[in-house]
Amino acid sequence: MSITILGVNHKTAPVSLREKLAFPNEIIDKALYSLYQHPLVEGCVILSTCNRTEIYLSFEHQIDYLSLKQSVESWLGQFHHIDIQHYHDMLYWKQGQQAVEHLMSVACGIDSMVLGEPQILGQVKQAYCYAQQNNSLSLKLEKLFQTVFRVAKIVRTETKIGSNTASVAYAACLIARNLFKTTQNLNVMLVGAGDTIELIARYLKPHRFNHVIVANRTREKALKLTALIDAEIISLPDIANRLKDVDIVISSTASPLPIIGKGMVERSLLARNNRQMLFIDLAVPRDVEEEISKLDHVHLYSVDDLQKTVENNLQQRMVAAQEAQHIIREQAEHFLDWLKTRSVIDYVKQYRQNAESIQREQEEKALNAFRQGENIEDVFAEFSRRLTNKLIHAPTQTLLNASTHDCDDCFKILCKGFGLKGH
Repeated sequence: MSITILGVNHKTAPVSLREKLAFPNEIIDKALYSLYQHPLVEGCVILSTCNRTEIYLSFEHQIDYLSLKQSVESWLGQFHHIDIQHYHDMLYWKQGQQAVEHLMSVACGIDSMVLGEPQILGQVKQAYCYAQQNNSLSLKLEKLFQTVFRVAKIVRTETKIGSNTASVAYAACLIARNLFKTTQNLNVMLVGAGDTIELIARYLKPHRFNHVIVANRTREKALKLTALIDAEIISLPDIANRLKDVDIVISSTASPLPIIGKGMVERSLLARNNRQMLFIDLAVPRDVEEEISKLDHVHLYSVDDLQKTVENNLQQRMVAAQEAQHIIREQAEHFLDWLKTRSVIDYVKQYRQNAESIQREQEEKALNAFRQGENIEDVFAEFSRRLTNKLIHAPTQTLLNASTHDCDDCFKILCKGFGLKGH
C-alpha cells in the first residue's frame, strides 16, 4: 500500500524521547521541505503534539518498503541530530489499512492519552494545513485527510465519544482541585496561549480562583484568553519575578528550551515561606526543568503523569470507542477502494486512448475511401469490420492466454468483465 506512518506516542515512548523527536511550529516548514525532497517520498504530513510525533507518507506502488523504512528513519535521526537506532524499538510503522485506520483513530481521539479528547482533531487539521502551505501534500494524502475529517465528524455525531469531559486540560484542573481542595484563595499562572491553555482557562473559570496570570510571548494572543477568564497578562521574562505570587503553574508552549528552571523555583519558594506549589507541564519539549521535582513543597506533573489522574467518566467512552471503530473500519475500506482505483486509473486512461486512436485511424481510412468514390454501404461495412477486429484483438488474446495458463479465476473475471456468460 502507498500510505505509511512512522511515529512514536505516549504508549511507545517516554516524554524524554518524544521531546527529542518533536517538531515545534518554528521548524515544521523546514522539516516538511526537507522530507518532501526525499527521492522516495511522494507526499508527507507531520503531526507533532505533546503525546505523539507521527509522519504520514505516500509513495509510488513500486517502491521497496524496506528501503523507505530505513531511509525515513535515517532522515528523522539526522534532522534531530540523534542516533535513531538507539530508539528503534520505540518507533512504530503502519501501512495500508492499518495506517488509514490509525490516523482515523487519532483524529477521533480514540488513540489519545485521555480517550475521546477533542483537541487532537484540531491538531491534525493544523498538521494538514502546514503540509498544504508547504505544498507537500500528494493527491492520496489530500484525499485521506479529507476523509479523516469527515469520519471524525461522523464519530462525534453518532457516538458518545466526546461526552463526560475527560481531556488533558480537564485532567490538569482535576489535579489542582484535588491537591488544594479549595480554590478561592489560590493564584494561578497559565504559561502559553494555545489551544490547550484555552481549554484550561475554560475549566478554571467556574472554580473562581483568586487571581489568574497569563504569561505569553506575545500580548495579542494572550488577550484572547481575557474573553474567557479575567486575567492579568505578563511577558515570559516576567515569570521569574511573579512566580512567587502564584500557587499553581500550568504551562503549554512550543518553546524548544525550558522556561522555568530549578533556581527560579527555589527563589520563589523562599519568598513564599515554602508554601506548596503545583506545576503542571503539558509541553513537549518540557517547559519546566524536571529537577524541580526534587524540591520540597513542590509538586510537578508532566503529560505522562496525567494518564493516572483520569479514571472516571471513561466507561461510556470505551463503549463509544468500540462503536467508532466499526465506523472507522468501514470508512477505511471505502478509502482503500478509492486508492486501489487510483492505482489502475492510468491503465484505464491508456486503454481509452488506445481505443480512440484505433477509432480515428479507421475513420480516416473510411473518409479516404469516400473521397475516392467508393460505395457508401461498402465503406461503412468495412469500417465496422475493421474497427471491431481492432478493438477486440487485445481482449481476445488476453482470454486465450488466461485459458492456457491455468488461471481459472483470472479467466472467470475476464469473462465477467467482457460480459460473457460461462458454460
